[in-house]
Amino acid sequence: MKIKSLEDLRKIKESSKDLTSARSGGATRVIIGMGTCGIAAGAREVMTAVLEELDKRGLRDVAVETTGCIGMCQKEPLLDVIRPGEPRITYGDVTPADVVRIIGEHLVGGKVVEDKVIGQTD
Repeated sequence: MKIKSLEDLRKIKESSKDLTSARSGGATRVIIGMGTCGIAAGAREVMTAVLEELDKRGLRDVAVETTGCIGMCQKEPLLDVIRPGEPRITYGDVTPADVVRIIGEHLVGGKVVEDKVIGQTD
């Protein structure tokens, strides 16, 4: 669409809200390590899988964030889940297939996916 007026810009903004709402807001947070080590290990694919799974499930009240390298390069891609009132859980060696389990079991169901956990912070 070619933007010819302020009204055209407003229409584009309105139509893109649903696409970007999974990336901001929400009390529940998903953080993906996107340092060069994470990207080399597949973090972009994990990020895509997270956004697609949230969209598929209609989960709009989840903030999806990125972070740089935190020094656990051997465990990349890393994905953290922070649910209100619960410890921060760090998952390691995450694949796009793992994302479906992590979102379904942990984010939605509240059950930590133990075999992928590499850390927990209270």
